[in-house]
Amino acid sequence: MLHTTFIHALAKALALVTLCLLGLAFTTKAGLDGYEIYLNDQLILKQYVNQPLDLRKLQLEKADPNDQLRIYYTHCHIDGAGTGRSIAVKDQKGRILKQWEFMDVADSRTSAVMVIPVKELLQLEKSHVHHDLTLHYTAKELFEGETFLASFRLD
Repeated sequence: MLHTTFIHALAKALALVTLCLLGLAFTTKAGLDGYEIYLNDQLILKQYVNQPLDLRKLQLEKADPNDQLRIYYTHCHIDGAGTGRSIAVKDQKGRILKQWEFMDVADSRTSAVMVIPVKELLQLEKSHVHHDLTLHYTAKELFEGETFLASFRLD
């Protein structure tokens, strides 16, 4: 009788362990959304979205109008770039001043880059001197609609 009770308890424990392992096999990947911003080929900002808020201020004062801002955004729950991607510049009241749309691409890092000409950012800064402007990323994969990337200002 004691032997039968032990076998039943062992079978229940093994069934529970099997169910737990099976459940873990179907969970989503752990991680955080993150992005990197380059001025041409130089990394100027790297951030994970859920990290504590920092200044995230882009220093574009020394940038040449022919330079390019390159933004790589990675989503934690998919492989590759998001879909329906765009980057918008907003003023202090949250109005969109300019928006760039980007094609949907495969998971290749080189094709997932979002390129913004610095010349266009500098033009926006000149028409909004002494005002903070902000960059925002939007994609269908974002649960909250958009993510704040960085701010910039021309004084």
